[in-house]
Amino acid sequence: MLRKIETRILSPLLGTAAIPLPTYATSGSAALDLRACIEAPHTLQPGERFPVPTGFALNMMDPGLVAIVASRSGLSLKHGIRVAQGIGVIDADYHGEIKVLLANDSAQAYEIQPGERIAQLLFQPVVQVELHQVATFGIETERGTGGFGSTGRQ
Repeated sequence: MLRKIETRILSPLLGTAAIPLPTYATSGSAALDLRACIEAPHTLQPGERFPVPTGFALNMMDPGLVAIVASRSGLSLKHGIRVAQGIGVIDADYHGEIKVLLANDSAQAYEIQPGERIAQLLFQPVVQVELHQVATFGIETERGTGGFGSTGRQ
């Protein structure tokens, strides 16, 4: 099902031949490609983090949706460039410019080019919950309170 999301262009660079609007790379893509909406290359030094503007904002108009900013696997594998906080969460009521906080985990500087695909934007349903405090859980599981690695390696 195709949903329409209101989009506001915030940069005159976006929507040009040099920096296209976010698109799906293929008909089977789950996420839109986000591009660096910058006028000139930016060098991301080893260990540095930098909020890369994308030049647009969203109005999802639905608190049952969230937009997730995820790393591009090729950038991570080949260059050590990833979304710094793991994933970025764009709440339905956020109307500011989407920026991608990139981190350089490699030992080499990386030059972000204008219009380069830097991340992916994935839309997901949201389930809000109400936390209910209890002294003990209503059921016991096989794992119980076992911590990290408690289920073994294989």
